[in-house]
Amino acid sequence: MIASTNPATGETVARFDAHDDSALDARLAAAERAQKEWHRTPLAARTDLLRRLAALLRAQSAPLAALITQEMGKPVAEALAEVDKCARNCDYYADAAPAMLADAPVAGLPGTFLAYEPIGVVLAIMPWNYPLWQVVRFLAPTLAAGNGAILKHAANVPQCALAIERLVAEAGAPAGLFANIFVEPDAVAGVIADPRIAAVTLTGSTQVGMIVAAQAGAALKKQVLELGGSDPFIVLADADIEAAAAMAITARFTNAGQSCVNAKRFIVEEAVADRFAAAMLAGAEALHMGDPADPATTLGPLARANLRAAIHDQVERSVAGGARLLTGGRPEPGAGYFYPPTLLDHVEPGMAAFDEETFGPAAAIVRAADAEAAVALANRTAFGLGASIWTADIARGTALARRVDAGAVFVNAVVASDPRVPFGGIKHSGYGRELGELGLREFTNAKTIKVVAPEAEKTA
Repeated sequence: MIASTNPATGETVARFDAHDDSALDARLAAAERAQKEWHRTPLAARTDLLRRLAALLRAQSAPLAALITQEMGKPVAEALAEVDKCARNCDYYADAAPAMLADAPVAGLPGTFLAYEPIGVVLAIMPWNYPLWQVVRFLAPTLAAGNGAILKHAANVPQCALAIERLVAEAGAPAGLFANIFVEPDAVAGVIADPRIAAVTLTGSTQVGMIVAAQAGAALKKQVLELGGSDPFIVLADADIEAAAAMAITARFTNAGQSCVNAKRFIVEEAVADRFAAAMLAGAEALHMGDPADPATTLGPLARANLRAAIHDQVERSVAGGARLLTGGRPEPGAGYFYPPTLLDHVEPGMAAFDEETFGPAAAIVRAADAEAAVALANRTAFGLGASIWTADIARGTALARRVDAGAVFVNAVVASDPRVPFGGIKHSGYGRELGELGLREFTNAKTIKVVAPEAEKTA
């Protein structure tokens, strides 16, 4: 049984049966048939589909945002921004795909070029924290490239999964080209192994990523994995401390801290650490926690009860290990899965808030002796997704960015995904890239074609 539960109330609002073997087989077969036709569809028609999908997303933004809010608790203002980002992603690939997929001549080899061709039907195993964006950021380039897609969405956002399936159909996609499947976790391995699936993309935890990688690897299928993160937010002594602290609130508490790319460890030079902690404390206490459907709310509930229990456990273990609790740290009583904005100071390696991914509204301030120590602390993690550096010295910030282990480092800006640039991580944060030109080409066959005129062949 797949259930949709409102995190603000704890009430189950919808239930769905898992697809049986017959229904699952029918969807995989339809996707394989549709993709073979879609491969032969002119690129202009494929990009027109994306433009129609973008228009539908914008036209239905209010009900789609309300659905996101109901299923995973995102404040409605953030949910509206998520829908808009999905539409912009579709528009971007509609415009950019022709150049990205064009045949690429090989320098120095006349008559030789690379052709970027689709590889088939891609299985997308997607998370609940950005229930539309995570899907559309994969789907737009995948469809543009000529592939089909099967979506196995998180079990707690089934209505969002159905909404995306409906929108793609309304945009005019061939029947079956993109389909949602409702399956229990133990059935996923069988889908991955199915010969009609050509590749797998996953956004989720590192632990699940290891399982999926092993299953896909056993079937010799390509994977793109965007996994966990413990992103450092490095504040140097010459930064605008109050401005950096204000941006730290956004970086940490957006989506109630439930993002792989949220900043999590705030590594601050000791000389300005007290100022930064005071400013961040004021910002955290100014957040308005409440009904995510209320436009005034800036911090909604966590998506599930077990997520709230997990973040509270990490906070308690960190305090027991010597961290100082500045605010928050207690689950809110009453209905729903609310947890207050929580700020820990004097966090060090060995504490849960430093070593583990904290997926919730708790921030860890780590004090560093100087910039060298800050970079060393930033890299003292198994993860490597994103990072940011805050400094008045742009040249110094750029030089330090090259030394931080991450898929993306932003100087004086909050880390965020953008359709124009590749997104992904290293180490336990995964491999492969989404978005940008690299993301579009991940699920293509870069085919080398060499053409030699018959007379030239004879001469040779």
